Amino acid sequence: MAATDGKQETQPMMGQEGQLIQRGMHKGKGIAVLTSGGDSQGMNAAVRAVVRMGLFVGARVYFIKEGYQGMVDGGDNIVEANWSSVSGIIHKGGTVIGSARCKDFREREGRMKAAKNLIKRGITNLVVIGGDGSLTGANLFKQDWAALLQLLVKNGEITEEESKANSHLNIVGMVGSIDNDFCGTDMTIGTDSALHRIIEAVDAIAATAYSHQRCFILEVMGRHCGYLALVAALTSEADFVFIPEHPPPENWGEKICSKLKQERSMGQRLNIILVAEGAIDQQGEPITAEAVRKVIVENLGFDTRITVLGHVQRGGSPSAFDRLLGCRMGAESVLALMEATSETEPCVISLDGNQAVRVPLMGCVLKTQAVSKAMKDRNWDDAVQMRGRSFARNLETYKMLTRLRPPKVIEGGKSTMIRGGFNLGVMHIGAPACGMNAAVRSFVRNCIYRGDTVYGVHDGIDGLVEGNVQEMTWAEVTGWVGQGGAFLGTKRTLPAKHFEQIAARLREYKLHSLLIVGGFEAYHALLQMYEARGKYPEFCIPMVVIPATISNNVPGSDFSLGCDTALNEITEICDRIRQSAQGTKRRVFVVETMGGFCGYLATLAGLAGGADAAYIFEEHFGIQELQLDVYHMAAKMAEGVQRGLVLRNENANENYTTDFIYRVYSEEGKGIFSCRKNVLGHMQQGGSPSVFDRNMGTKMAAKAVTWLTDQMLAHRRDDGTVFCQESSTAVLLGLQKRSYVFQPVFDLKKNTDWDRRIPKEQWWLKLRPLLRILAKHEAAYHEEGINVKEVEEALD
Repeated sequence: MAATDGKQETQPMMGQEGQLIQRGMHKGKGIAVLTSGGDSQGMNAAVRAVVRMGLFVGARVYFIKEGYQGMVDGGDNIVEANWSSVSGIIHKGGTVIGSARCKDFREREGRMKAAKNLIKRGITNLVVIGGDGSLTGANLFKQDWAALLQLLVKNGEITEEESKANSHLNIVGMVGSIDNDFCGTDMTIGTDSALHRIIEAVDAIAATAYSHQRCFILEVMGRHCGYLALVAALTSEADFVFIPEHPPPENWGEKICSKLKQERSMGQRLNIILVAEGAIDQQGEPITAEAVRKVIVENLGFDTRITVLGHVQRGGSPSAFDRLLGCRMGAESVLALMEATSETEPCVISLDGNQAVRVPLMGCVLKTQAVSKAMKDRNWDDAVQMRGRSFARNLETYKMLTRLRPPKVIEGGKSTMIRGGFNLGVMHIGAPACGMNAAVRSFVRNCIYRGDTVYGVHDGIDGLVEGNVQEMTWAEVTGWVGQGGAFLGTKRTLPAKHFEQIAARLREYKLHSLLIVGGFEAYHALLQMYEARGKYPEFCIPMVVIPATISNNVPGSDFSLGCDTALNEITEICDRIRQSAQGTKRRVFVVETMGGFCGYLATLAGLAGGADAAYIFEEHFGIQELQLDVYHMAAKMAEGVQRGLVLRNENANENYTTDFIYRVYSEEGKGIFSCRKNVLGHMQQGGSPSVFDRNMGTKMAAKAVTWLTDQMLAHRRDDGTVFCQESSTAVLLGLQKRSYVFQPVFDLKKNTDWDRRIPKEQWWLKLRPLLRILAKHEAAYHEEGINVKEVEEALD
C-alpha cells in the first residue's frame, strides 16, 4: 500500500498463495452453507458473506436450513439464495437459517440421503459453521463421499453421469462457538458478543451489589472451556473465578472466605465471583454456584445471591468484532472452496492476529480433543498451555491483579510492604479513550506488586508542569477497569515548549521511567522528548507509549485502546438509526464518523453495519464516484431494499462534506428514496469500555512494566539513577498480528504522515474491496487466506 500524493492506494494484502479474485470467475459452481450445533452471534454475518461472495465469483449459492437435519431431509430445506436473501440480517443474533442436532447424519443411511440431496442440486462445495462436533461430522462426510456415491449409483438413486460430475466434495469450516474452545484460531465467532453480554450483566449487578453490600455469584457458559469466565473476571475485577482448566486448591473454601472477609474489613461493599458451568476441583468433581454460595453463607454469613446467565449469553445483537469476523471468514471460505481440488483436505478458516487464514481442519480438532484429554488426566498445566498463549497470559495476569494487597515481608516481627528502588510515572496525552483507566490500573498494581513506587500525573503535560502529581496506591485504582474516560485527566499539550519545567519535575520526583497512555499526541510527545535528550539528561530514562485513541491512527500498532469501543458505539447507533425508519418509505442515512484523516472507523463500521458506501480520505473519490453510488443505491431500492446507509469520515474530503453528500443523495434520489444525515460527534468517545479494550489495556500495561523494569535494571548507575540515550529506550508498544511489539519512536517517524497524522501504511485498507463486494459494488479482491504450513506444524 504505497502512499501517493497524500493518498493511499487500496491494494489489499495478499497471502503467500493469494490471487486476484474477480467477478464471475467461477460461474455455475454450487456452494451450500449451513449452521450446525449451538447458535452464536455473528453466524448471520458469516452466512451473508458466503452468499454474497459466492454470487460475486459467479457461483450458485444455497441455504441448507436446520443444519445437517435439513441436508438429510432435503426438499424445501435446501433453497437457492440471491443477493437480497441476506439483506438486513447482519445485525441479528442467532442464525436465520436455523440450526438443529441431527442423529440421522451420524448413520450412513442419513449421510446417503444428504449426499443425494446435494448431488441433485449440483452442490459439491460445503461451508459448515459450527463447533468441533459439526466440523468433525463434515470431515467424515467428505471421507465417506466416494463410497456414498457408489451406493447411490448401485441403488439407482443417481446416474453414473451424476456421480462423475460430482465425484468429490470440498469442505470449509468456520467455528461458531461462544466458548472459544477450538484450538487453531485466536477467536471463534460469537465469543466477543458473549463476553459483551456477560460484562453488561456484571456491570449492572455490581451497582445493586454495592447498594446492599451483597456478594453475587454469576454462572457463565463454558462446559469444557473457561475462556468466558476467565476473560470476564479479568475485565470486571471479579474477586474469584472458577474454571475447568485451572481448578482451585483443595482448601478453596478457606481461601475464598479469607479473601472476602479481608476485603469487607477494608471497606469493600460488593463481591463478584464468576463460575464457569464446567468448573471442577482438583479431583475432577464439579464446583457449582450453589456450592460456592453455601461455603460463603455458612462461614461468613454474607448476603449472597446467584445469577445464572444461561442463554442470555447467546442472545442479542452481535458485536462489531463478531460481525467483522463473520464477514471476513465467510468471504475467505468461498475463495478457499473455489481453489479446492479433489485432493484438497478440509480446512477451517481461522483468525491469526488480524488476518483470516486457512488451517487443517482435523489438526485443529485433534488439538482441541487433546485439551479435553489433559483435563481428564488432571494435567492442569498442560491444559492451560494447550489453550494457547493468550489463555495462559490471561490467567497469570488475573491472579496477579486480583491480589488483595501488594506482597509483604516480615522484618523484626512486623509486616512491612516491600519497597523497590524505582519510581515510575504514568500520564495521559491526547483525547480520552476507553481503556485508559484499565491500563493505568494494571500499570499501578504491576509496579506496586514488584515493590516500586508509581506517580500519577494529572492532566497530561500541563499537570506535570504545574506539579499536579501524586503517588498512586493499590486500593486507589479499584473499580477503574470498567470506567470510560480518563480518571487521571488528559490534554493534548505537547512538551516542546515546556522542556525546562518538565525536566525540573522529573528531577523533583526522581522518576526512573515514564509510561504515556494516549493518542497521536502521546506518540509525538515521546518523540519530542527523545530528540531533546542531548540537551536535557532528565529525558534519558526508559519511556513507553501505549496507543489510546478511537481514531486508531498511531503508527506501529494495528489497534489502539478505545477504537473497539468506539466501533461498537458507531455500529449500535447505525443499527438504531436504520431501525428508526422501520415502516417508512425508502430512506438513506448519511452518517459522519470521527477519526481525523484516518478512515478506520468509517470503513470497519461500514463493514460491520452493512453500509452501502463508506467515504474516507485514504481512498480518493470524486463527483463521478458519488454519482455512481447514488445510481447504485437507486437500483437496490428498485429491487426491494428499504433502507440505505452511507458513512463518511469527518476529514474524507474538504469539499465533499457530509452536508454536500447528503444533498447529492437527496437530489438524485428524488422520487425513489428520501435522505437524512447524522453527525455522531463525541458519542463515539463515550460508553463503557468494551471487553477487548479492557483486556488489551490490562495486558499492554503489564507488558510495559516488565519492559521498563528490565531497562531500568540494565541502565541503573551507581548513584541509583537511570541513564540511557539510545533510541531503543524510547518506544511505542503496539499490537501487531498476535504479538505485542516494542518499537523505537524514532524508527516510526519515517512511517508517519505528519501533516495528516496517520501511518503511511494501514492494514485495514485491504478490507475496503470486501466492503464494496458485500454492498453489491464492483471491486477486485485479494484473498486473505494462506495455507500456512507452519500453523499445521504447530498443531502437531
